[in-house]
Amino acid sequence: MRSKWLIVVLFLSLAINAGILLTLGYRYYYTTKPLSSAPCPISPGDSHLYQSLGLSGLQLSKMDPLAKTFHGRLAELGASMDEKKGLLTDLLQKDDDPVRIEELRKEMAAIQDEIQKEVIVHIIETKKILDPGQQQKFFDLMRQSMSRTKGSWSTTNGGK
Repeated sequence: MRSKWLIVVLFLSLAINAGILLTLGYRYYYTTKPLSSAPCPISPGDSHLYQSLGLSGLQLSKMDPLAKTFHGRLAELGASMDEKKGLLTDLLQKDDDPVRIEELRKEMAAIQDEIQKEVIVHIIETKKILDPGQQQKFFDLMRQSMSRTKGSWSTTNGGK
């Protein structure tokens, strides 16, 4: 009888240890896996607009760093805009300081202007990489995307 209890205890100990190891492995996997790049603000889903253009290897080697730089810069500007939104909300809630509110509004407008400039420069740089057929498809896709998101563009939701 004593050996049966010993086997049951050992089996339960093994099951608990296996569960802990699986949990730790699961957490390690999901916290250390590389994050994918941010989706393109004007492209649906988790892809970048240029990925549906059938680019050659040479074009992709030029496009990937361009896209990473662009999306990194947009993330910085978006974070800055989010910070300003929080400050504005706090300022509006706490006191009525029209001068500071106007200054903050101007700062937010400057960030939005910078975002628009970054997008335009990125489109121009992308256009240089594409052949004429790809350019046509690129702008057709951009028009479709803009018509789907009409009126909902913002820095926080990526235009979706």
